[in-house]
Amino acid sequence: MPELPEVETTVKALSVILNQKISNVKIHTSKLRFKIPINITNILRNTKISNLRRIAKFIIIDLNTDYSLVIHLGMSGRLKTVDKNYKRIKHDHFVLYFLSKKMLIYHDPRKFGFIDILKTKNLQKQRYIMTLGIDALSTDLKSQMIFEKICKSEVPIKQILLNQKIIAGIGNIYASEILFDAKISPLTLGKNLKISLIMKLIKSTRKILKKAIKFGGSSIRDYRSSDGTLGNFQSNFKVYNQEGKKIENDKVKKIVQYGRSTFYCPKLQNNK
Repeated sequence: MPELPEVETTVKALSVILNQKISNVKIHTSKLRFKIPINITNILRNTKISNLRRIAKFIIIDLNTDYSLVIHLGMSGRLKTVDKNYKRIKHDHFVLYFLSKKMLIYHDPRKFGFIDILKTKNLQKQRYIMTLGIDALSTDLKSQMIFEKICKSEVPIKQILLNQKIIAGIGNIYASEILFDAKISPLTLGKNLKISLIMKLIKSTRKILKKAIKFGGSSIRDYRSSDGTLGNFQSNFKVYNQEGKKIENDKVKKIVQYGRSTFYCPKLQNNK
C-alpha cells in the first residue's frame, strides 16, 4: 500500500503541476529507504514539469530537460499539492516549490519510499525498473506468457500475483480481490493453473484495478490522493478485511501466506 490504483490516482491528481516551473527544492530528510541524490536540487531547479506517468508503482515526473524524477511511495508515502500558505508538518520530507506558488510535498511517516533523479534515457536501465514484470494493466499481459512463467512454479498464485518481477503493480489488497473475482483459490500452485484459469485471472485483474482507479483507490491506513481526497474503493471490497462475512453459501476466511493476510471464500474459490 499504495498499490497500482492509488499510484495511478496520484498521477492523475498531479496534473495541476504539469508545465509548472520549479523555483526551489528543499530536503528536510535526506535518508528515506535510500539516500536522496545529493545533486537533485541543482538538477531540478528552474526546470519545468513536462509529463506525468506511472511505471508499475513508480511515479515518473519528466522534466523539460533530459531528466526524470522518480518517486516510490513505499508503505505510507503520499504526495501533496498545496499552496504557499501551507505550514510544514511532521514527516514532510521533500518539497518542490513552483513559481506559481504551489508546492509538491513528499510525506512519509515510515520512510519506506524513495526519491531518485536520473536521465530519462536511462530509466529502463535502472535496476528497480529493469527487473519489473509486465504491468498489470498492460494490453501486453497475455495468458500464454504468464503460463510459461509459472507452469513449473510450486508457489501459490496469491504470492505469484505479488511478485513484481512477474506482474507489476499488484499488492496484497487487490490480490485477494482479484482472486475472489476470478474464483481461484489463493492456495493454488502456479503449476496447477491452466490457461483457461489464467485468462480468467487476467480478466479479473483488469476489472478490479480499473474499478479501483474509478473509485480513487482504497483509503485505508495512510493513503490519500495528492489533493487530499480519500479513495472509496474500500467500500467495494468483497473479501479483503471481511473475515466472517457471508457470501452466498460461503464465509470469508482469513489465512496468512508468507507473512501477509489473505482473505478468500474456500467453497466459492474452488477453481471450477
